[in-house]
Amino acid sequence: MSSESIHPVILEMRGVRVAALRDPSLAVLENVDWSVRAGEFWVLAGSQRAGKSDLLLHAAGLVTPAEGDCRLFGRNTREFDETQISERLRVGFVFADGRLFHQFTLAENVALPLRYHRGLTDAETARAVAGLLELLELAPYANVRPGEVAAVWRQRAALARALALQPELLLLDNPSGGLATRHRRWLVDFLDQLWRGHEFFGGRPLTLVATTDDLHPWQHPQREFAALHEGTFSVLGKWGGDDFVRHRAVKELLAGVEGA
Repeated sequence: MSSESIHPVILEMRGVRVAALRDPSLAVLENVDWSVRAGEFWVLAGSQRAGKSDLLLHAAGLVTPAEGDCRLFGRNTREFDETQISERLRVGFVFADGRLFHQFTLAENVALPLRYHRGLTDAETARAVAGLLELLELAPYANVRPGEVAAVWRQRAALARALALQPELLLLDNPSGGLATRHRRWLVDFLDQLWRGHEFFGGRPLTLVATTDDLHPWQHPQREFAALHEGTFSVLGKWGGDDFVRHRAVKELLAGVEGA
């Protein structure tokens, strides 16, 4: 069996022009060529306003490219509508600010995708949510609203919500941003477990893409790296490779943190 059949391409961009969500007339990235295979863990690095969030929204099929093609699980995202809901549910997305509903408790936020898309009973939903909250150390905050807890717990609740439907591809926008060291270490370790196959989800490996403006927490020889810099998207390969160490964005990001 070929590696292509074992690890098929599940996200592919060809000649994509990424427009800014805040101003669709403004291109933040040009001519993006990128493929993500099942089982890979990608880290997309770039400074603030480099276009990381905009690119991730395109990758999720939430925004269509101004030019070029983006395919998720083989389907062009321009074709996405309500009839392709099953394809969309194969992707989990964690926004940088969590995007929780502040009128609901953390438990209620995590329950939303299960209530809308799984048709579970109240008891089944409660059990599933309790398991997710326990997994992400959120059980003590189950009945608390987002505005009443620290940002780290809101972010974990957003991650729990994204995992509720057990997606095949998980996209995270700057998940380590603003976290204290111990919480950042917990997050990266947890994502590694998901990538390798967490027992909570039956040991099925998860494909991940995370954006960051701080490369240090993400150092790992098996991760794939790409950089966003001055309107360009560059695939860098593994940490420490020739393309990686020579890239200007990498030098600037590493130097910026070390010199801070």
